[in-house]
Amino acid sequence: MKVIHLYTDGGCRGNGKDGENLGAIGGLLIYPEKNVIKEYQRAYENTTNNQMELLAVIEGLKLLKEPCEVHIYSDSAYVVNAYLQNWIGGWKAKNWTRGKAGALKNKEIWMELDQLVNSHQVTFHKVKGHAENPYNNRADLLVNQAMDEYNHMD
Repeated sequence: MKVIHLYTDGGCRGNGKDGENLGAIGGLLIYPEKNVIKEYQRAYENTTNNQMELLAVIEGLKLLKEPCEVHIYSDSAYVVNAYLQNWIGGWKAKNWTRGKAGALKNKEIWMELDQLVNSHQVTFHKVKGHAENPYNNRADLLVNQAMDEYNHMD
């Protein structure tokens, strides 16, 4: 089974402002056995920071053509803790809700992510954002590049 390191980031300028925001995802798929790195990025209108963090992981996993051992590195506590603290298991047990706490935000995106996670052997790793990790910093740069380039297309 191939081992993949996936570094992801997502961001949103104007987070929470309806119709006035722009988000983007960025990621690096690292194939250590081949010493190959594949990058991806994309901008989205009318989104949130949390949605972008989730989609960054989803889009990276979608690029894999077969089941792999995937180590996902993200600076998003929202994404990483859902798995490391098994929030996802609780949501699934409550039919993708937060039970008495109400509806689960981004339910469809969480469901898509979980389906992809379950098709691989995945381990989540929390990394510190804007620190000394060159791959995390590169993912952040890809996010900002995607938003900058999108703005110039108007």
